[in-house]
Amino acid sequence: MFKTNLRKEISGTNSSEMSRVIPLSIMTVCLVFLLGYSPGIRAQSTSFDLKIEQVTFGTKHHFFGYIGQCQTIPWNASGRYILGLEIDRIDRMPKPGEAATIILIDTRDNNKIIRVDKTHAWNPQQGTMFYWNPLAAETQFFFNDRDVETGKVFTVIYDIEKKKRVREFRYDDTPIGNGGVAADGSAWLGINYGRLARLRLVTGYPEALDWSKDEIAPKNDGIFIIDIKTGEKRLLVSYHQLDEKLRELKPEMEHSGLFINHTLWNRDADRVYFYMRAGWSDKPGSRVNVPCSIYSNGKGLTLHETFIGGHPEWAEGNLVIGSAIDKDDGKARQVLYNVDTKKITGQLGNPDIFPKPGGDVSLSPDGNWFANGYGKSNENYYVVYRRSDSAFARSEGIDKGSYSGDIRIDPAPRWNRTNDAILVPGITENGTRQMFIIKVISP
Repeated sequence: MFKTNLRKEISGTNSSEMSRVIPLSIMTVCLVFLLGYSPGIRAQSTSFDLKIEQVTFGTKHHFFGYIGQCQTIPWNASGRYILGLEIDRIDRMPKPGEAATIILIDTRDNNKIIRVDKTHAWNPQQGTMFYWNPLAAETQFFFNDRDVETGKVFTVIYDIEKKKRVREFRYDDTPIGNGGVAADGSAWLGINYGRLARLRLVTGYPEALDWSKDEIAPKNDGIFIIDIKTGEKRLLVSYHQLDEKLRELKPEMEHSGLFINHTLWNRDADRVYFYMRAGWSDKPGSRVNVPCSIYSNGKGLTLHETFIGGHPEWAEGNLVIGSAIDKDDGKARQVLYNVDTKKITGQLGNPDIFPKPGGDVSLSPDGNWFANGYGKSNENYYVVYRRSDSAFARSEGIDKGSYSGDIRIDPAPRWNRTNDAILVPGITENGTRQMFIIKVISP
């Protein structure tokens, strides 16, 4: 057991700490520490290896986008096709009229690229919020697009068998884009990407229409839920509601305008974890960075004082995987946080296994495999960890270039459906951004 003192980040003040002490259960690490990836690595009888394979090539850039939380799986149901974007440049944010080409990578035909459509709603970090439709994951996927004339964002369902868009979700009064598809295929979460672009450019679509720009906490904007079958839209939680909750904790709070990042469905598709934020622009006011959770029926809105990093992931039930600092040794742990009790209840591995648990993380569909991606110098590294027996391996570094800020290349591991490979980004020798697969190889 170890004790931890976790930081509060209600107003973005990084120096304050919670006074309570929370015990954490420690999982036994049965394997030797692996210093790096090589084809011959073995870590005892229960070990596994990691093999890196580049899957896209050429003079254009290819990437999937976004972190692999909440089963954002790039592969279709059979595993034949991998979704991706093809673009001409990655050295700046795209202009509204610059489209990205939507591609399928045919893994059964020498990774042949098939170009199927285009989108005007994308950015270098998140891509276009791809999700295969859980109710038709062999042939249908979601992506965001934008009307270039009006700047209005909307969400599309494309069918690769019919070779066309079979559904567009357009809402003229609130032009929202997909922020996450429920695992049961019942609904998707909608957010205002114009507001995001204005208040934190890296997470939005530049110059997309922002209907709530005149208010710092509007009543008609926030997180929406869209019924996939009927198209019915409802406001799950508004910025006004969030602002009221925030001011219960900080009555004197002054900020330049709230926005929302990382709308994450849990695995049971009945709860959402997200971040209420403000102060990422150059406007005056306090920085806000508050984790929140809410049931999909709109009940149970909760602001969490325990901050577990900016890129968490849902585990089973009411548990979220994130990071926290141990006050005794000052090292970060990969922890399990209970959103009901608002306490940390366990951890994965230890600091030797996860040197940077605050990186991009992803849990496999079966819940047994965990990937942590983190940057070091100009490379991304990946730790793959098996929860059933604490076996782990670490990849060699993959070049991510010197890109930073709004055009940074996050580690962003995304699991396949058979729980034995992750899709990751990287820079190749010709300077292009390409897609790589890290495969788990059992002895």
